[in-house]
Amino acid sequence: MEAIAKTKYLKGSPRKARLVVDLIRGRNVSQALAILKFTDKRAADPIAKCLNSAIANATFQAEQQNIAIDPDDLWVRTCFVDMGPTKNRRRMRPAPQGRAYREQRHYCHITIQVTSDEAPKTEKELKAEAAKAKKAAAAPKPETKKAAEPKAKKETKKAKAEKTEPAGSPVRDSAPEEITEVTPLETAQAEEAKIDAEAADAKNATSQTPAEKHETKPADDKQQDINEELERQ
Repeated sequence: MEAIAKTKYLKGSPRKARLVVDLIRGRNVSQALAILKFTDKRAADPIAKCLNSAIANATFQAEQQNIAIDPDDLWVRTCFVDMGPTKNRRRMRPAPQGRAYREQRHYCHITIQVTSDEAPKTEKELKAEAAKAKKAAAAPKPETKKAAEPKAKKETKKAKAEKTEPAGSPVRDSAPEEITEVTPLETAQAEEAKIDAEAADAKNATSQTPAEKHETKPADDKQQDINEELERQ
C-alpha cells in the first residue's frame, strides 16, 4: 500500500527544507516523526504535518480496498523538495561598494510518499550477511560418525554386559542353557571341600630355612684355587 502527500507554497527556501527532509528519508514513520519533533528547524513542523497527511491517506486507501494496515509498518519511501515561486517584492538591500541587491523570498513544494512494502536492505545489512556467509563457509564442518561394523557392536555389547553383571553370576552364552537349582546343602559341602584342599596344600608346602635363603652359589674353579692359596698363606 502506497500513499502520497504534498505541501505546496511553503515559506522558506528549498535548500533549507532539504536539510530536514534528508533526515527522514528511508526511516520508519514513528522514527521520522520523533526526529522531526526534536529538530530545531522552522521547516520541521510543516514537514511533520505533511508526513501525518501521508499516513492518513494510506489508512484511508486501505479501508476503501478492505485491506488491514498497521500505521507503524509504514516507512518513508521517497521525499523531496521542489523550488517554488518567489515573491514579487520590489525591495532592495545595500551591498558592498555602493551596490544594491534585490530581496527575494522563496517558496518550496514538499512531496512525501509512504509505503507498507518491505524495505530494501541497506549496504551495511548486505555486508553483514556476506560476512556471516563467509564465516559459515570457512567454519569446519562437524565430522559425521562412521557406522561401526556389526561385529564390533556385538563385542562392545558383550563387554558392557560382562562389566555390568556382578561377580558369581552365570555367564550368558549365545545359546540358552538350562539353569540347575543349587540347594543349600550342596553349597555347604562345596565350601567344606575348598577349606580341606587349602589345608592340604599348606601342609605339603615346603618352607625354606634362613640358611637356605642366604646360601651362596659355588664359586668357579679358578676362584677356589685363589681362595685355597690365600688360606695357605
